[in-house]
Amino acid sequence: MKVLVTGGAGYIGSHVVWQLRGRGDEVTVVDDFVTGIAERIGDTPSHRLSLENESAVDELAAILRGHDAVIHFAARKRVDESVRRPAWYYQQNVGSLANVLLAMERADVPTIVFSSSAAVYGSSEGEHLVESTPTEPINPYGRTKLIGEQLLGEASSAVGMRAASLRYFNVAGAGRPELGDTAVLNLVPMVFERIDQGLPPLIFGDDYATPDGTCIRDYIHVSDLADAHLAALDLLARAEGPGHEVFNIGTGSGSSVREMVDAILAVSGSDLVPEVRPRRAGDPAVVVADPARAAEAMGWRARFGLTDIVESAWSAHALLSVTDG
Repeated sequence: MKVLVTGGAGYIGSHVVWQLRGRGDEVTVVDDFVTGIAERIGDTPSHRLSLENESAVDELAAILRGHDAVIHFAARKRVDESVRRPAWYYQQNVGSLANVLLAMERADVPTIVFSSSAAVYGSSEGEHLVESTPTEPINPYGRTKLIGEQLLGEASSAVGMRAASLRYFNVAGAGRPELGDTAVLNLVPMVFERIDQGLPPLIFGDDYATPDGTCIRDYIHVSDLADAHLAALDLLARAEGPGHEVFNIGTGSGSSVREMVDAILAVSGSDLVPEVRPRRAGDPAVVVADPARAAEAMGWRARFGLTDIVESAWSAHALLSVTDG
């Protein structure tokens, strides 16, 4: 299969690139390299392109000719930034997807896998969120992902595309040490940063109605997430007609924030004591996926647990620290 990966030099995208190459697929990367790191993709053919610009459509269509599918990661993903710059986020996330779809039409590429997010569920919470759970995003970032899903549904009906939207839960870990998450946006790298500074990790709220009082989340290893993209590609390749599928990509099992922080402290050998701060507004107590639909339709299941996530993430962080040093 010949696959174009937008945002392929990013944290998740680079894992998918290597897994595609590992099974023999031909891969091309398109990235603006603002947050993507060229070294992550080795000698994979790549093109520097900002997809939110309308002028990118012709160039992308030319690159796409002869490809079988697109995996679309390219997007901005900072919730706080989306609140400060909503119009820019819509331009970046919705605009880039629209341009990708236009280029796919021109190049006659029928298949796309879209990087969506559990942020589409908004304030919904529970131990088994299913794909039919109401989608009511509470920030511009989440709304751009939901609009992206809706756009794919409309495109599949209008022009006969085959599409899948994967709603990620909490992604962490590293499939290779050199592919670790360098952006301090999620819990694991945030705790690493505090440890590096000799500061106690922060826990926001320990008075939730959960076993240890801290929030429970569904943490998924990035290698499992990458596997899900390949499974989605294969599912769409077998499809007999156009359509749009939506899948939760999580483990179906929750871990508390304190459990995650304690696991990181143990792996790092740190004796720091977590500091509890007041709750953050809008943090639900429990958010855990029900991944049954992905298992049934794609044969995909998560293989890695919390220990695998933390140990692999720490190995990647240690490599980065040596490199920076």
